[in-house]
Amino acid sequence: MTETLQDLLVHYTERVRPRVDRALEAALPRGDGCPRRLREAMHYGLLAPGKRLRPMLVLMAAEACEGSSAQAMPAACAVEMVHAYSLIHDDLPAMDDDDLRRGRPTCHKVFGEAMAILAGDALLTLAFQTLAAMDAPAAVVASCCAALAEAAGAEQLVGGQADDVDGPRPGADLAVLEAIHRRKTGSLFGVSLRLGALVAKAKPSQHAALARYSRAVGLAFQIVDDLLDVEGAGEVLGKRVGKDVDHGKLTFPGVLGIDASRARARRLVDEARAALADFGPGTAPLEALAGFVLERNR
Repeated sequence: MTETLQDLLVHYTERVRPRVDRALEAALPRGDGCPRRLREAMHYGLLAPGKRLRPMLVLMAAEACEGSSAQAMPAACAVEMVHAYSLIHDDLPAMDDDDLRRGRPTCHKVFGEAMAILAGDALLTLAFQTLAAMDAPAAVVASCCAALAEAAGAEQLVGGQADDVDGPRPGADLAVLEAIHRRKTGSLFGVSLRLGALVAKAKPSQHAALARYSRAVGLAFQIVDDLLDVEGAGEVLGKRVGKDVDHGKLTFPGVLGIDASRARARRLVDEARAALADFGPGTAPLEALAGFVLERNR
């Protein structure tokens, strides 16, 4: 029987996610200098149940560019560490004030606000320690560190979150909304693919194609996220729904409406798949993941 793209993604995830989780666990500090409570909070935030989309994107990009997923694993772990840190900090009372994440109490609800902040800080720095120790040429390591720092910094991830926290400005429109989320959500999607390509020593044309893919997939992911906040079930999502509206945030359904938001997400997924046209069969997992972004229910 012919394997569908959805089947392929399920099988890929079943094969790869346990490897990612083992690598994440192994990367956590074990020395006497790391307080036990801090390590527990880091573990809680980093190994929480989740899709591991970003590390899988790193590995998929490396494979699509004929590189080694094993060589790319430290970069995959580094991206997930940055993602986990951002979620821990986003959930804090001073930010989104969430008490549920991935079906469990948020990190600050379990460990307290101070320890949650410290766990996020430690995961962010551990990401760069993990990249710096990667078994790759010095130029590749330096490029990976620079790419992740840019994606996580004031002009990308943190900048997008800052604009989101400030709330919509008078006259804010679709262009403003997309600019926020191309940084807040799209930055880590983009750098995930870039890191995989860097480790695989990809051609400039491959870097450019993966950048187009990431821009489309990252924005589609956020649109679907906004739709799920309106239409999703909290018990399935593992987090509180309706909070964006409650907080007066600018969202895609709020700007475009629900049907137009769905249509925009579909067009973006088509754009993402079209960006992979010149790669060959090695991009099947990336194609499948684009479809998953559109169809996910959590």
